[in-house]
Amino acid sequence: MIGFIVRRLIGIIPTLFFSSLLIYSILLTAPGGPEVRFAQNPKVTTAQIDAFRARWGLDQPIPIQYCRWIGVCNTRTGTKQLADDPVGGLASLFISPQGVPNFLPSGLGGGDNGVLHGDFGYSSTNGQPVVSVIGGRIAATAILGGVALVVWIALALFSGVIAAVNRYGKADTIITIFNYVGFSFPTFWLGLMLILLFAGTLNWLPSGGMWDVREVPIFGTDEYTQLLRERPVFVLLDLARHLVLPVITLVFVNIAGDSRFVRAAMIDALGQDYVRTARAKGVAERRVIVGHALRNALLPVVTNVALELPFLFTGAIVTETIFSWPGMGRAYIEAVSEYDYTVLMGILVVTALIVVLANLLADIVYAIVDPRISYG
Repeated sequence: MIGFIVRRLIGIIPTLFFSSLLIYSILLTAPGGPEVRFAQNPKVTTAQIDAFRARWGLDQPIPIQYCRWIGVCNTRTGTKQLADDPVGGLASLFISPQGVPNFLPSGLGGGDNGVLHGDFGYSSTNGQPVVSVIGGRIAATAILGGVALVVWIALALFSGVIAAVNRYGKADTIITIFNYVGFSFPTFWLGLMLILLFAGTLNWLPSGGMWDVREVPIFGTDEYTQLLRERPVFVLLDLARHLVLPVITLVFVNIAGDSRFVRAAMIDALGQDYVRTARAKGVAERRVIVGHALRNALLPVVTNVALELPFLFTGAIVTETIFSWPGMGRAYIEAVSEYDYTVLMGILVVTALIVVLANLLADIVYAIVDPRISYG
């Protein structure tokens, strides 16, 4: 197992490289660029736009821009040096100030710029490091996605097992109707209806946000942490109230797929010889369902959940936007509207990393769930 994990981790490197190349290429095909925001401002001159492009390195050839963003090339070799001495300038582009290849870790004398060194650049909107922008949003998304995932999986397993055990019965019919109704609801419509009902008409829950701005400091600040230490119950209850509607939206719309997966896998497992043998031996029905059938039915579910983890990491973009949840999904929408390409690329690269790690986690869980699977 250890050898398999090491091989997969090594295989992640070329996967992420080609993913970053694809991400960069796709964003290049998008109309305009970070300077498009100034297009409708008559007070911004062409010279100022050119200065903006030069400041952010947008006036350089595309391969050099990508090379510097990924961290293989340094940022100290200027355009003038490349123009005056193309051969020497190009050679120095790949060398760090310490005289070693720039892509090596900074601890070995390599560079300190680029994705390889944990530097995703700076936001062209506010000048903050992209790492700080993502870091300030990731906790909020982790809370929303984590709670939704737990509820999501628990309800999917429970409803799928009940539907399979009572195949074509009343419980199966009710669950199937519920799943199809939930699956047919557009996320934005369901979110707005929940806000209208529970926040507008009944006034039971907040319509959006992550905290009560009148009584709770901004999430992630020192003041918020201090209040959490002093009044943990109050802060957690406030957070729970703000979680209810976005979690319901995420779960209700997306539970149908996993529930149907569990139902189909359980029906197949319940028809296997080992289940009939267990029943013939007098094993309790609950143990047959949970200990024998469910464990073998989990494999397709694990695959599906692994593919859904990146979706939850990005914060379910529509859900976070509707409920003004300050997470990764909302940051992505803000970056799109502001043409903040560096933030977009940072979020997409981190999402790609989550995808490959989630698939690795799924392979590991396979071996835990099914002892027949071995990675020698």
